[in-house]
Amino acid sequence: MAVTTNVPSPTWTDAGFIIPSAETVLAGVLEDINSAFGGNLNIDLTTPQGQLASSETAVIDEVNQTFLKYTQQVDPAYASGRMQDGIARIYFIERNPSQPTVVQAVCTGLEGVVIPEGALALASDGNQYICTEAGTIPVSGNITLTFECLVPGPIPCPADTLNQIYQSIPGWDSINNPSDGVLGNNVESRQAFEARRAASVALNSIGSLPSVKGAVLTVSNVIDAYVTENDTNSPVTIGGVTLSPNSLYVAVVGGDASAVARAIWSKKAPGCAYNGNTSVQVQDTSTGYVPPYPTYTVQFEIPDPLPILFAVNITNSSLVPADAATQIQNAIISAFAGGDGGPRAKIGVTLYASRFYAPVAALGAWAQIISIEVGSTNSPAASFTGSISGSTLTVSAVASGTLAVGQTITDTTGNLVIGTRITALGTGSGGTGTYIVSNSQTVGSESMKSVVASLFDIPVNINQVPTISANNIIVTLS
Repeated sequence: MAVTTNVPSPTWTDAGFIIPSAETVLAGVLEDINSAFGGNLNIDLTTPQGQLASSETAVIDEVNQTFLKYTQQVDPAYASGRMQDGIARIYFIERNPSQPTVVQAVCTGLEGVVIPEGALALASDGNQYICTEAGTIPVSGNITLTFECLVPGPIPCPADTLNQIYQSIPGWDSINNPSDGVLGNNVESRQAFEARRAASVALNSIGSLPSVKGAVLTVSNVIDAYVTENDTNSPVTIGGVTLSPNSLYVAVVGGDASAVARAIWSKKAPGCAYNGNTSVQVQDTSTGYVPPYPTYTVQFEIPDPLPILFAVNITNSSLVPADAATQIQNAIISAFAGGDGGPRAKIGVTLYASRFYAPVAALGAWAQIISIEVGSTNSPAASFTGSISGSTLTVSAVASGTLAVGQTITDTTGNLVIGTRITALGTGSGGTGTYIVSNSQTVGSESMKSVVASLFDIPVNINQVPTISANNIIVTLS
């Protein structure tokens, strides 16, 4: 006996798998029930037959929706979870596990002392950090090396907190991070994994920028990478950096330096020059060569941290919790690392304040945002020479701009306590003179900048990686 139904079926079209709406399915189910009982039934949804039709419709629609989801999962643009992992395996890549926070730390000691790869340091929060590149302390008495947290994930490492040597090495006297660490990642998100899969398509080629970037991004624990070139015979400035003629530029955060260098060398075009502050020797051990192997010097950039300041202003009300500032700081820090599913703050991007509205608003109805503004030393309020004794800042010269109450003071040496702000005027009124600052400390005369979060977007140069600290997120209630 043939079975007929008034419920519309899903269809296959050139646009893909199309399912009927729940409304049309319900109408078809009601017609089927009415016909089965001879017609003239009351099909109001509050009746028993109406409730039965609603339940049957829900079952049919759930099956349709489930099948629709899995037909969409074969498209890399929509795939997620296990289906996305399966597509990626076609390209011989796997989802990155959580990645550690990366810190540039200054190691001080005797000239000639070797700090080996694997040396350990301890942060003030109890987390251990491991050195990812060996280095020899030069005549200056200090060297900057890369350390990674042993616990993966976006663990903050504010400036001046990686300050203990965990594993004693004779002649290595001290360690400190003058700038915030670059936050690690949780398990690679759907969006980040798809972007890396797309980049990996170029991995099999040689000489193109996408192939170099694709190779670098496959190096374990690389958090971020930026690749560009100067294909002219003259120096060219790109993203705030002057590149040598006919040269390749690669900026990388995280990963073993030797592995990064080998990845670059394996994909770069023959004969091109390099740029960068880090040099690594790479040997060509290809079949046909015997020791001593041909050796090449590969240069790349380990970008300087760029602390980002936030000024968040929300409406004051009885609904605002006592820990509102902490909640907002944590939400921004998480979003900064891409923890909310959005893009993380990266090398060479323009960072928009509007990117952080959604994660703050998601905290609850109490988070009524008046404004979120950002700032950095790329757009300083003032550049000056100053020293600090106790809570008094003495400004001896001003190169540009005007100092004011509320500005945050920064330096490049790491001597300043992070989050130090001008709280009151002394003898100074914007220029030379004295100012009262929020943190008591002793800092010798040096170059400083004052910054205020008053912008809606910030350009990040290609030799900078944006960093964040709770101390640089100021929350006010209005």
